[in-house]
Order: sequence, then structure tokens, then C-alpha cells
Amino acid sequence: MPIMLEIVTPERLAYSDSVDAVVLPGSEGELGVLPHHAPLVAMLGVGELRVRKGGVEESFAIVGGFLQVRPDKVVVMAETADLASEIDLEKAQEARREAERVLEGAPTDASDLASARAQLQHSLLRIRVAERRHREGPRHRG
Repeated sequence: MPIMLEIVTPERLAYSDSVDAVVLPGSEGELGVLPHHAPLVAMLGVGELRVRKGGVEESFAIVGGFLQVRPDKVVVMAETADLASEIDLEKAQEARREAERVLEGAPTDASDLASARAQLQHSLLRIRVAERRHREGPRHRG
């Protein structure tokens, strides 16, 4: 019996479907959610969210937010959620290079430094998730 999963960002509904399982990057480590999971509210970290449905696994690069598990639904409210197959690897690598250039220039403003570090972390995550997706393709589990 599947469970409904919704992944929501401030810009859009990134995903909505019934799934067999979801594995998320919690702030304290990886969380796995199957149907009939106990109700839960948790903070999310930065990392890869994996969705398994009908033996196929899809991945999202997500940054921060919250997870709410209800008896009938899992709701992920993330700052960003990028489906691995839609990540433009070239753009993510350019964003990484730009963040590295800013950090090498040693910004004096603390907010510029924090912003460049966050951009670097996000671009490295997107690259890791996209490269794994390109290397492995959609994963089928039997």
C-alpha cells in the first residue's frame, strides 16, 4: 500500500504522487519513511531525497526545510528541490566555479561569505546528485 508524497518549495509543487518509500536527509541523519509510518515532524538538512515507486528510484537534491509525516501523506517543505534528471550539470558546475571565485577573493562582508558558501554547498550537492543519476540512470529495483 503506497503513501502520498508531496514535495513543495516556495516556488512550486515539485512532486506529488503515491510512492512505496522515501529516504530523506534529516538534520540529524538520513530518515526512511514507509507507509504506516508514525506521525512525525522533523527538520531537513542538505542532501539527496530518494523516492521509490514500483521498483524505480528517483532522486532530488534538496536544501533545508521540514518534513511532516501524517498517516496518509508525507509532506516535504524544502527551500529548494531539484529532480536529478532535470539538473543542468553544466550550469551547476558553473555555479560551483563562480562560488569558488568569490570565496578565493576573500569577501570582507560576512553576508557575502555566507552566501558564497551556501551557493558552493548547493552547487556541489546538485552536481553530486546529477552525476550519480547520469552514471546510474533511473534505478530499477525488483
